[in-house]
Amino acid sequence: MTDLPPIVASTVSEAWSEAFARLMHQGVHELTPLLLTVTDVGTLGCEPSPPPRQALDTLLQSLGKHTTNTVANTVFPQSLWNWKRERSLLYDRYIRHVLPTVRTENLHGTYFQRMIHFGGSEAPVNQLEQVITTWLEHGNHRHSALQLSIFDPHLDHKHNRRLGFPCLHQVCFTPLGQNGSAGLAVTGFYATQHLISKAYGNYLGLIRLGHFMAHALGLRFTRMTCFAAKVVLGDGITKELVDPLYRTISNSKSGTGAP
Repeated sequence: MTDLPPIVASTVSEAWSEAFARLMHQGVHELTPLLLTVTDVGTLGCEPSPPPRQALDTLLQSLGKHTTNTVANTVFPQSLWNWKRERSLLYDRYIRHVLPTVRTENLHGTYFQRMIHFGGSEAPVNQLEQVITTWLEHGNHRHSALQLSIFDPHLDHKHNRRLGFPCLHQVCFTPLGQNGSAGLAVTGFYATQHLISKAYGNYLGLIRLGHFMAHALGLRFTRMTCFAAKVVLGDGITKELVDPLYRTISNSKSGTGAP
């Protein structure tokens, strides 16, 4: 399905459910592209788990796939961050204790690793700190300076038929109003996104990252936007398999209001 209007919803659950409904239309196998915005990003440390997310996690667990929280942690490891402590503790904990474990699953690294340790071991770049420093210490509010690269041509331009990583290739932080007076928005750009196994967690991860950066920059986090060039249900995921989940979410919306 092409030429789709953007999805603008107040919550992750509503936005994801609308994307799910579009993919479940008869004859639709992919959304190309999908632009989705969540306007109510909650408050720091407060993240709900509404019925659609609970039902999705139940399905993911039954399929032996990562839950939405685990996927979100690949973008931002919320449990490692104490907003009352210095940011360096987060980076150190991740590099020392988390990365060695997750690399057993993905030799190319993780999204968060590329944000804070991009370019390999010789001269790694902490892109998050670069953005924070250029904004706070150098007073540089140039929007093009407030972005992160995930895709690394040295590692990712391969001739493999399937690589699997990275689907996320760039993240931008956009100050709204003069010098961020109206808040901070975060936008993630995906080449391909798997709606069932990844998308909900992707949205949560970007929102957690947005809270972290807004806190560091002294701004108010206001919205998350995700642009995906192509959205599919996911590898090995058929409409027949997820139809019970779709019916559960549809019945929840019709019976008790928006999820």
